[in-house]
Amino acid sequence: MRRSLKFVNHTIEDFAMQVTYDPVSGRGKVVFNLSLVQERDLLPVLDVIETAWRAGVCVSELVRVVHAGETIDGFIVPDGQAGICTVCSVTLDGILLRRGVPLHPIGGGVVEIVNRVPRRFTHLIHYDETTIDPLQVLIAEEISSVTEVIRSGNGTILANIRECHMEAEPLVAELLEDLATSQFIGVLEVGLPNSPLLGIQVSPQYLGVVAVGGTNPIAAVREAGFEVVTRAMKGVIDSSDMQGIEQLLADTREEARA
Repeated sequence: MRRSLKFVNHTIEDFAMQVTYDPVSGRGKVVFNLSLVQERDLLPVLDVIETAWRAGVCVSELVRVVHAGETIDGFIVPDGQAGICTVCSVTLDGILLRRGVPLHPIGGGVVEIVNRVPRRFTHLIHYDETTIDPLQVLIAEEISSVTEVIRSGNGTILANIRECHMEAEPLVAELLEDLATSQFIGVLEVGLPNSPLLGIQVSPQYLGVVAVGGTNPIAAVREAGFEVVTRAMKGVIDSSDMQGIEQLLADTREEARA
């Protein structure tokens, strides 16, 4: 049987419909990315992720470690490796849908940061024109400089953009207030109706919303010289099965000392 190609915009829609996370209660299911690192590198890798979180280039502080032989979403982590689950920015699309906000995912790319302020997209891959997650492609191309953004506030990070109908602008504003005190802080910029956002044009009667890419901390890990393989949008996980990166790092250090 011949199977048709599935473009990323359809995959995003499928995963977004499975999101149940509520930023107010901090409970519910989120979409996650899975990255594999060498078990021996786990502690320094988590340290890099914590640094990225403190610098504000992560979608969420929530992380889960899956050790060799353990299973996550049907995938068994190979011997000698550790799996790191981080929150995917597609979770934002699911949260918006649950709030009744009509939206359309546009694409993922690279955003230039100057003095810690987002300026423009320098690269963009449209979701409806690719079958591979754009940020997964771009992280492999090593064209971001997340570590420089963390250190100096200048460089490039991974991000994505979706457009929301302008009639839902009050709902978007209300959601931003709720996200400000939640474990999901991945919104980078919100545009005005009918106006380009970071150089990307939106449809008439829509406004753009740019989110930090969920793979930014992993890009920082790669830039630090660690071997890592990433699978974006690997599946859906309950947020209660994850923990804050600071606590996870402290627990991992304690286990290493034991």
